[in-house]
Amino acid sequence: MGKIFFISDVHLTTNYSKSEKQKEKRLLSFLDYVSHYGDRLFIVGDLFDFWFEYRTVIPRGYTNILCSLARLRELDKEIHYITGNHDFWMKDFLSQELKINIHIDNFDYMVENKKFYIFHGDGIAKNDRGYRLLKKIFRNKINIFLYSLIHPDIGIPLAKWISSLSRKHTFKDNAPQDLDYIQKAIKKFKQGYDFVICGHLHWPKYLTFGQKVYVNLGDWITHFSYAEYEDQQIKLLTWKT
Repeated sequence: MGKIFFISDVHLTTNYSKSEKQKEKRLLSFLDYVSHYGDRLFIVGDLFDFWFEYRTVIPRGYTNILCSLARLRELDKEIHYITGNHDFWMKDFLSQELKINIHIDNFDYMVENKKFYIFHGDGIAKNDRGYRLLKKIFRNKINIFLYSLIHPDIGIPLAKWISSLSRKHTFKDNAPQDLDYIQKAIKKFKQGYDFVICGHLHWPKYLTFGQKVYVNLGDWITHFSYAEYEDQQIKLLTWKT
């Protein structure tokens, strides 16, 4: 069996700044590496800084990454996407066109008799009550339908602005305070899970509890961190290419 890879919080944007071009280049090189050495890729939320699918329109600016993901699927690589707080308005483009497995909020996964609990992490912090309310508003089907009536040239820039507010909130209030995340991991370990993997905080962390492992994947904004699983062992690494 090949390697299994995990990434989160890439936050690709549609601007063409030098830093964004460099981030895209690094991610493309990573996905190429996955195509050669991996069997499965888990995207643990917030690949895009915003994503709103109209019925016949998806945001421009992500073509290279989408093509790279499509190539992975053509090579029969398994891709799972666990939604994050910038993925509220994801519909069926990734699942129908690219055959990516979409999971809302969390995902249980078993491989080599090892049990994984994988989740993005938004709304986990006990002091995040305001966000949990916003999450219900954003995911309300009626609200999504009403938003879809706004012309894309207005709706997509507005979605970008909302996403920027969410990202600022994450940096301000959460990273690197992850006690609530660790407590959740310990609870899952007691339920029989071997690995708990999450993101959202933009702060990579690797902790062991006996044979159990908690991994926060960090981000691809400042850390370019990812996890790699092979032979029942998981590592938290930095992509340098």
